[in-house]
Amino acid sequence: MDAVLWIVLGVVLAVAEIFTATLFLIMFSVGAFAAAGAAALGAPVAIQAVVFAVVSALTVLAARPVIQRHKQTAMETGETAFGVEAIEGSSALVLEQVDAAAGMVKIDGEVWSARSYDATQVLAPGERVQVIQVKGAVALVWRDVAAPGELPEAER
Repeated sequence: MDAVLWIVLGVVLAVAEIFTATLFLIMFSVGAFAAAGAAALGAPVAIQAVVFAVVSALTVLAARPVIQRHKQTAMETGETAFGVEAIEGSSALVLEQVDAAAGMVKIDGEVWSARSYDATQVLAPGERVQVIQVKGAVALVWRDVAAPGELPEAER
């Protein structure tokens, strides 16, 4: 019966990992499955708990450094950026006035909500801006120093 409980815990943790995508709960799931193995071999509950704790800790200690090492940004690795990382640093066109409270810009053909990165800047429609940072679905932008008449082909 103990083995079934450990298996259920392992499955619950593995399913929870799907929703968190942190690769942290899966390590405890491995520990739960190891404890289920100990229970199947007839180990007492105290030994099962120790197996769970030790295997979970060893998995965390072994896997976290590897995950952290591979979790570098595209800028650090020299790879092509994608997603939010690709948007940051790109150029955009102001569609609706952008200030510290509201605004709209066009980034690579997509319309984004925008706010001025500098609260004192008010950016008029038609101005070129640089995307400094993306917070959620809002692009924080700064007045671009490029020539105002030069628009990329996608935005003409």
